[in-house]
Amino acid sequence: MHGASFDIAHLLAGALVLVSFMLLYQDRLYALLNVFALHAVVLAASVAWQAYVQDAPHLYVTVAIALVLKAGIIPIALHNMVRRMGIHREIETVGGIGATMLAGMGLVALSMMVMLRVTAGADPLAREDLAFALAVILLGLLIMVTRRNAVSQIVGFMSLENGLILAAAGANGMPLVVEISIAFSVLIALIVIGVFLFRIRERFDTVDVHALDRFRGERL
Repeated sequence: MHGASFDIAHLLAGALVLVSFMLLYQDRLYALLNVFALHAVVLAASVAWQAYVQDAPHLYVTVAIALVLKAGIIPIALHNMVRRMGIHREIETVGGIGATMLAGMGLVALSMMVMLRVTAGADPLAREDLAFALAVILLGLLIMVTRRNAVSQIVGFMSLENGLILAAAGANGMPLVVEISIAFSVLIALIVIGVFLFRIRERFDTVDVHALDRFRGERL
């Protein structure tokens, strides 16, 4: 059963990395938001398995937060924002999709190499899950860096935060107060993001962050 626990935990954590690549590949806003909802579902499944393996019932609160907030409320809210603002559905990228995917593969290899070396003396289940979590975090950063659309950058930020949750759950769970504070932080961030997007749309008639650089008079 111990070996099976390892295999299932690694399968779910690896699936989260795979869905991060799906996020990186998307060039349509609605598809990106749908894949982000899937990202949250896979995160919930991974954390639920960690809760079972570690006998940590408080982690089920994190599962509920991920399913209700990140797989439901946030994608629906962003869908509504995109529709109300009439945002163009194409996502402009810095460089091509192929180059971005290759960069993502390099970041995953780097995270595995670094984390497995640094955590050589840690519990095998925790150290390998931490390696997967670091890969998810780096892929989230890559999404933020290579996307010009503000909505896609928001999705990259939230997928990065999913990686942090996976890391915290793999490292023998996290306190309930941290989970609740994360939930409130995400809710507040969503409100701020909504106001921010509407203000950008109203001022520049676009949510392409490249417009902000042009407004400052920078030549890119």
